[in-house]
Amino acid sequence: MSVKKKDDVKKSSSQPERTKQSGKRKKLSKAQLRPSGIFTPPEFPFHNRELSWMDFNSRVLEEAFEKDNPILERVNFLAITASNLDEFFMVRVAGVMDRLHSPKGRRPDESGMTAEQQFGCLTEKIHEFAKRQYSCYNRSIIPSLRKRGLYFLSIGELNKNQRQKLDKYFDKFIFPVLTPLAVDTSRPFPLLANKSLNIVVRLSKEGEDIFAVVQVPSILPRFVEIPSDSGRAFVLLEDIIIDHLPHLFELYRIKAYCPFRITRDSDLDIDEEADDLLVEIEHSLKKRQRGDPVRLEIIVKCDEALRSFLVDMLDVSRQEIYEVTGPLDLTFLSKFAGTQGLDELRFEPITPVTPPADFYGYEDMFEAIRERDRMVHHPYESFDSVIKFINQAAKDPDVLAIKQTLYRVSGHSPIIAALIKAAENGKQVTVLVELKARFDEENNIGWAKKLEKAGCHVIYGLQGLKTHCKILLVVRREEDGLRRYLHMGTGNYNDSTARFYTDIGMFTCDEKFGEDASSLFNVITGYSTPPVYNKMKVAPTGLRIFFEDMIRYETENAKAGLPSGITAKINSLVDPEIIRLLYEASQAGVRIDLVVRGMCCLVPGVKGISENITVRSVVGQLLEHSRIFIFENGGDRKIYMGSADWMQRNLDKRVELVFPIEDEQLKERSFRIMETVMKDVLNTRIQLPDTTYELLDRRGKKIHNCQREFSEMAKKALAAKMTVESEENRFKPLVPSNTPKAEE
Repeated sequence: MSVKKKDDVKKSSSQPERTKQSGKRKKLSKAQLRPSGIFTPPEFPFHNRELSWMDFNSRVLEEAFEKDNPILERVNFLAITASNLDEFFMVRVAGVMDRLHSPKGRRPDESGMTAEQQFGCLTEKIHEFAKRQYSCYNRSIIPSLRKRGLYFLSIGELNKNQRQKLDKYFDKFIFPVLTPLAVDTSRPFPLLANKSLNIVVRLSKEGEDIFAVVQVPSILPRFVEIPSDSGRAFVLLEDIIIDHLPHLFELYRIKAYCPFRITRDSDLDIDEEADDLLVEIEHSLKKRQRGDPVRLEIIVKCDEALRSFLVDMLDVSRQEIYEVTGPLDLTFLSKFAGTQGLDELRFEPITPVTPPADFYGYEDMFEAIRERDRMVHHPYESFDSVIKFINQAAKDPDVLAIKQTLYRVSGHSPIIAALIKAAENGKQVTVLVELKARFDEENNIGWAKKLEKAGCHVIYGLQGLKTHCKILLVVRREEDGLRRYLHMGTGNYNDSTARFYTDIGMFTCDEKFGEDASSLFNVITGYSTPPVYNKMKVAPTGLRIFFEDMIRYETENAKAGLPSGITAKINSLVDPEIIRLLYEASQAGVRIDLVVRGMCCLVPGVKGISENITVRSVVGQLLEHSRIFIFENGGDRKIYMGSADWMQRNLDKRVELVFPIEDEQLKERSFRIMETVMKDVLNTRIQLPDTTYELLDRRGKKIHNCQREFSEMAKKALAAKMTVESEENRFKPLVPSNTPKAEE
């Protein structure tokens, strides 16, 4: 997509007729690149989804500015904002750009904005956000690092010894893997990989300008530590390459250079009716690297000839160009935040307790679950309990079958290893591996192939739907017949993310849940008609109806003077119908407290519409991921957990699972979890009626940090179990039979 360009770089006889990386999008007029046009007021207050997402990333960026956070945690928050923004461009911004030329794009969305208006407002907001990112990097992060003896040095700041060390490093490790790419009549502009970091160079020979591109190798570390007399010093890889450009172009004079980076449209266009979905997705993944550019990042004050050259070759508009005042691709800061030997500059780690209190004293997981339902709160309690459960099932000779859904798993997944072992041990193993899990497609394809090779029955997902539910079913032969054991959760079966995502899992062998689980897997793996479930609420057939009915029921209770209220903790609130019903409930007097980490299109506190609704966002050391729903239900409170957010895709386009918590102990624990989240002061921001967020006022309040408090609660719960066992195992004196007993 492009607009009318500035004058092309003046061509000489040696310059190529450039091969543009033109895409499928049409050019836009300058008017289309500005937030203009008649705004159509929405039916009810509805914040634009894309702008709301930018608000969320801004809250993460605020944590990078927060001086009370340890410096390396601030560094990591800044890296997260960069990674988030990359994905946002590849999917959401690319989607808005596609809609600009479609009939749908001319119609206003729920917020009243056309695609043209969205694109104009969005790019304006992103440009401002990028300025704040680099202000944070240059004026806050770098000075704070220097105070602690950590230095990112430019080439000009190096002493003679350091220069010599870098020269040797370049010759030995960098030079052999560099591939300078000339652009001329016989060598067109290269197809550069999505998110790759590159350097464009303007060269001169005999008075004629030519251009070349040098890719910064992603296989090498982005920053190099060098000897330093004080503290620790680092140099960026691209600075080393730039300093040695004369070694790459010995026959030419280097007139200018500019690091640049492109982000491409990476949303896959998959034909789900293809004969082999796995092969179709593999083919689509190759296209991802060749998607249309949606963003060009260059350094500020880039040579005008180089800038025009890149604009012409990549066919980008002026609003797709982002000039930055620091190193491109701040995601490298995530690796830097993990630099060894600097633990004192990070948060005190939250260490999971092992085993969780609910499983303390049990070697046999099945025995523990038979006694009553069990709950584990990650990462405060170890994910090892889930791994132990499936490992035990894989080895147990009485286990006949294992069925599981997998959406995102880790690179070296113990879950996958256990499923493979189960198949090798003769169990019937059925696994749904969701191949359409965005940006995990390649990883999931690899796991699907390994599972199939081991003898597991692998399902690739359902046509037209993503399978996002988190469920594990184990069928075991016991004395009184077959018994079904389940694990259901709010998060992925991923041992890596379980260390910093907050999620909750429940284990049960309740027969009604077991029947539901078997029915659900029959729907997923075969052609069964979706059943009427006993306890589970499943999308896309019944979850929307369930939530809408529950909200309406609270509304009717409020009108009838009965106890009413809704408390929900979710990642995103986008669905228009859910929002409309929440507004109606608020107007009826229902108290609604929402904890929404990310996007929230609902606008709280609007007079006459949403006065009874509060929206909190918790952004802290850990990523809040659990979904919890509480309905007052006329005084008989109901609580549910699951994998679904209040978004159209979760309710209508995915297989999702929400389940009730019915065990009395677990219900009380679950209510306490939500109460603790609602008391948080340190990590909480409140959404205002103008859709902005502000930190919760801490004056006069006890500083509650829900994440730290959950960690302490997990430790205390385990310690209490250990104390009880210790007291029960004490040596007890024998008492003569004629000794009077103490009164009870």
